[in-house]
Amino acid sequence: MAHRDQRVLLLRLAGPLQSWGEQSRFNRRETRPQPTKSGVIGLLAAAQGRRREDPLGDLADLAVGVRVDQAGTLLRDYHTVSDYRGRPLPQAAVNAKGAQKPTSPAKYTHVTQRYYLQDAVFVVGVAGPADLLESLAAAVRRPAFPLALGRRSCPPTQPIVLGTRPGTLSEALTEQPWQAGHAARRDFQRRHGRPARIDLPTTVEAPDGDDILNDVPLSFAPRDRRYASRRVTHSWVSAPTGFPDPDTPGPEGHDPFALLGW
Repeated sequence: MAHRDQRVLLLRLAGPLQSWGEQSRFNRRETRPQPTKSGVIGLLAAAQGRRREDPLGDLADLAVGVRVDQAGTLLRDYHTVSDYRGRPLPQAAVNAKGAQKPTSPAKYTHVTQRYYLQDAVFVVGVAGPADLLESLAAAVRRPAFPLALGRRSCPPTQPIVLGTRPGTLSEALTEQPWQAGHAARRDFQRRHGRPARIDLPTTVEAPDGDDILNDVPLSFAPRDRRYASRRVTHSWVSAPTGFPDPDTPGPEGHDPFALLGW
């Protein structure tokens, strides 16, 4: 049972592109299939106007849970990198003065690959002290720095803040209505009708969780990035779809075009 001063802040993370990297190299930047805790904390820290060198203790102590409302699809973005001055690209090795050596034989173009999630929608629950969560909700509504879904090139769509609720992470993720986009909801309705609830996968932080993720941010400082691990539980919840009752009379309870697939 949640403490009376504890609440859950619910966020809707959706946009054309998202990318939640856990382990990335220069020439290959992966994305996890759902938001990481470091990515969520980074978004909240940006909303509050924290600098990369600022401490994160109070935010890192928050528990985070994710519900996948719309999984999206994976996009591979192909890049090439070159020096605008026409010089050979440097290699990882350095000379005696600490400067990077040029590639030998000279290499002028480098191939990189970046991965994104397209058209994904997630409901993220952040559990912690009520006063802190209320201040975070206000900051997300009026952010000090631009917000991003994992990378700067991935801005979120609105609304982001769904509100705060009492109870546990699992309870909040169960009670929040389905947030999938219009096209996904229409396709689901065409296939399954208008059920009152839908089963959705969740990943919730828990001390006795059966999986370990190394995504708790200890520092975002560019020269001192550090992370710790946390335990999570993967499960399913039955969430309200938000569809009107098909047996309810009136314009909202009957769709004359439903059988036509419109």
